Amino acid sequence: MPVITCIDDLKRLHKRRTPKMFYDYCESGSYTEQTFRENTSDFQRLRLRQKVAVDMLGRRTDGTMIGEKVAMPVALAPVGMTGMQRADGEIKAARAAEKAGVPFTLSTMSICSIEDIAEHTKAPFWFQLYVMKDEGFVDSAIERARAAGCSALVLTLDLQILGQRHKDLKNGLSAPPRLTLRNILDMAIRPQWSLEMLATKRRTFRNIVGHAKGVGDLSSLMSWTNEQFDPQLDWKKIARIRDQWGGKLILKGILDEDDARAAADFGADAIIVSNHGGRQLDGALSSIRMLPRIVRAVGDKTEVFLDSGIRSGQDVLKALALGAKGTMIGRAYIHGLGAMGEEGVTKALEVIRKELDITMALCGEKSVENLGRHNLLIPKDFEGDYL
Repeated sequence: MPVITCIDDLKRLHKRRTPKMFYDYCESGSYTEQTFRENTSDFQRLRLRQKVAVDMLGRRTDGTMIGEKVAMPVALAPVGMTGMQRADGEIKAARAAEKAGVPFTLSTMSICSIEDIAEHTKAPFWFQLYVMKDEGFVDSAIERARAAGCSALVLTLDLQILGQRHKDLKNGLSAPPRLTLRNILDMAIRPQWSLEMLATKRRTFRNIVGHAKGVGDLSSLMSWTNEQFDPQLDWKKIARIRDQWGGKLILKGILDEDDARAAADFGADAIIVSNHGGRQLDGALSSIRMLPRIVRAVGDKTEVFLDSGIRSGQDVLKALALGAKGTMIGRAYIHGLGAMGEEGVTKALEVIRKELDITMALCGEKSVENLGRHNLLIPKDFEGDYL
């Protein structure tokens, strides 16, 4: 068993143990990848204030997100094709999240279906919905999520048009991978991944195949997917989905104060400050730099979560100190999954929780609820002075 001390340890194992196209799908952004890089580097600009001579017994990292009790304010973000990083990946990640006491979010573009997760877990999970042109498919997905006992619908707003990701195009990304010579060789040097994939029946988008009209094979699936993201998604359509769902609604992909105010006025239970992990609008500011102004814009009208760029418990603390009510991790747990399966996701969550706990103590705090700007040293130009 390798000694795992940080997410980067899992990242290195992930790269060795997972075929290149799926590792690259995780560890890349769109176009020049500027926003992808700054999502993490901008966290490093925030410094922590050390405090001493404070009683640190009885520390707590637990809290709530949209009224749900969580062992720490961290949820597993929706990540497409998680089941290609490791066989039955979404099931394994959901089980690890359940054990850790944090929410798991299933992507529309998952390999394991809504029903698969419900069958293999007991805790309610969140379902992330992409709005497609096919309203019948959207309506069906909502009803399936309701039947599975999902406790929140996470509606992604920043993928109406797909940003270009150079690596995915060059790698010929698909699920399952096409059997080209290059792909066969790549899988052959990763026998554990290959054997596990051969042993599972879940190797394509099971939320779509069998649920979308005319989708029966890989060719029709890719064609349907490329044509279906709805470029006309607006507040009217969001309202229709909200009314049909009727439960807790989280709006993901907010990176602008005006959009944040509109989402709060709309009645969202939470908004997620996110730039899709740097995979959509390259050149946008990082999520952590946009967080303070969005928190100020919405006040206490809705909960604000932070997504994109978190790789440690210290990053979680910094986001909470800048006003986030909760955080979401994607690549951090995917590195764990690709490295060591369910055990790797558990390890990723343990690493983050331990880092959060120790850093909180060294900052002189005993509870995540007490974190605030007083715990940080913030550069004067951190938010930027743009015209």
